[in-house]
Amino acid sequence: MKIDGTAYRTIWRDADGVVQVIDQRWLPHELRVAALRSRADFATAIRDMWVRGAPLIGATAAWGMAMQMAEDPSDAALAETWQVLHETRPTAINLRWALDEMRRVLGPLPPAARAAAAARRAAEICDEDVEINRQIGLHGLKIIREIAARKAGRPVNILTHCNAGWLATVDWGTATSPIYHAHDAGIPVHVFVDETRPRNQGAHLTAWEMNRHGIPHDLIVDNAGGHLMQHGEVDLVIVGTDRTTARGDVCNKIGTYLKALAARANGVPFYVALPSPTIDWRVHDGVAEIPIEERNPAEVTHVQGRAPDGTILSVQISPDGTGARNPAFDVTPAELVTGLLTERGLCPATADGMAAMFGDLKAAVSGR
Repeated sequence: MKIDGTAYRTIWRDADGVVQVIDQRWLPHELRVAALRSRADFATAIRDMWVRGAPLIGATAAWGMAMQMAEDPSDAALAETWQVLHETRPTAINLRWALDEMRRVLGPLPPAARAAAAARRAAEICDEDVEINRQIGLHGLKIIREIAARKAGRPVNILTHCNAGWLATVDWGTATSPIYHAHDAGIPVHVFVDETRPRNQGAHLTAWEMNRHGIPHDLIVDNAGGHLMQHGEVDLVIVGTDRTTARGDVCNKIGTYLKALAARANGVPFYVALPSPTIDWRVHDGVAEIPIEERNPAEVTHVQGRAPDGTILSVQISPDGTGARNPAFDVTPAELVTGLLTERGLCPATADGMAAMFGDLKAAVSGR
């Protein structure tokens, strides 16, 4: 994707071999790039959400492993780096997937061969993510095109939650990829962007993406989605996922479950953009088995914004002495999902449907 005409990815290695990331804490008001030079830098970037979104977290972890192997390729460092990075975020399965993949590639190699192999595989993981998301977009484009044909020139209204855009991946995004493809194909689309409290990834990031790409959109408060669906203003919902179970339960940013309930009540299709590395074949009951990250209560009691003088600051919105709960994700049961938009096509959110489309991946995990 492009920012002011310049093509960007969210993560890249520069000519000096240093990994650079877009530091998303400062968007939409400032575009800052941060250099990650040590294992501690990578762990901090993931834990403190300089980078976020399941695919990007995985790509960042892969590069973190690669940079550590360049410094110390020993067996001890390989094991310790896996553990340090794995502990940063508990819910998004791409983190573990990427670390397991790096360990699978590096483990059998002699230490002297690990640095080059790690850098090569980390770069491949990034390129694979871009192509996965491009394919998700092409499959989702078919759905948007069909709706557009019925609307006879009127815009297709799409509601999305959180940020499953290119800022959450290496490029293209998951839920936004069909939107970008439709817009670029000349199909009129309009996006309702959930603000996504408490960190406001919709307001800060998705709206910024839509703005920069020229896609018509409106920012709405999280609780407005059901109202808009009741009044026929939403044609479909597309969201992302941080972990999807073997039977199609979807774990995504807190508030996704409520959107799915509203969509079901109002007959609105509810699609989940699902890159295959986000499937956790070991988990079946998402509500019972997926660990839900509880983040700092300050994310609920405070909000970040830009003051009139341009200063970016955090302000308290709750009374002194008021506690807060901050579960970062919720689980949408498979029966509320119309379909899973994957790089291989539209997949039913059922155990049989997922096994039929991704049988090779399921078998690979089962055989370990």
